[in-house]
Parts: sequence; C-alpha cells; structure tokens
Amino acid sequence: MPKLIFVNLPVTDLQRSIAFHEAVGGTLNPQFTDETAACIVISDTIHVMLLTHEKFAQFTTKTIPDAHANAQVLVCLSADSRDEVDALVDKAKAAGGGADPTPTQDYGFMYGRSYEDPDGHIFEVMWMDMEAATAAMAGNETTPA
Repeated sequence: MPKLIFVNLPVTDLQRSIAFHEAVGGTLNPQFTDETAACIVISDTIHVMLLTHEKFAQFTTKTIPDAHANAQVLVCLSADSRDEVDALVDKAKAAGGGADPTPTQDYGFMYGRSYEDPDGHIFEVMWMDMEAATAAMAGNETTPA
C-alpha cells in the first residue's frame, strides 16, 4: 500500500473551508468528517484535514499562527500541465481564495503558481516536464527552488 499524507490545517470557519476545497477539486470524505473536522480527498494518497482551532489544539500545545501573517508551510501539489496549474489557481480565486501569494516560477521545463485558501494557507501548484528537466539539469549541481 502506498504511503498516505494527511495535511492537518487549522481553520476558522469549517463550512467555508469545506466549500472552498471542494470548489478547487477536493472531495469531502464524510467518514472522517464531523462538526470539528473535515477530510478533503485531493487524490488517492493526499488528504487535507480541516480542523477547527479547538480540534487542532487537541494535537499540539503550540500557538496556532495566523496564516495570513505567518507562513509555516507551503503545500505543493503536482499538475499534469501548465494549463492545469493556471486552471487550479483560477478556481481558487473564483472560490474566494487569493491568487499568487508567492512568485510565479517559470523555468520552461517547470512552471508553478500558488493560491491561498480563506485561512491563508498557501498551496503551490507545479508542473514539470521531467525529460526536459533532466536535460536542463545535466551537469548542473543545483536545482531551482
């Protein structure tokens, strides 16, 4: 069985967050959803757990930062094409998120943009042509960040 990832995010309005993540293509898994948490399925191996602040605080004693003012993590998702990158950012903006809170990355063989959910969590969306990336990196010891 492949490894699964569950990204746990504190949210201020659970229903608003569910609606946003469904609008950008996620699917609600009711089996792991209640009034304090919701499981959004991004793919067979990626899940986003939206947790009220009260629920999130049950898992850590650390302060929950305001993601609009502080960045703690950038969640990066792959895309199958440049057009898919743009389409996903456009969906996020239309659903009430912020488009491009981080700089667009365009290296020819790799293209990425980002969006911000209503709570300020940043999701990067990246497309890469692996063949072209391998050729571009041949003999190069560093890769672009």
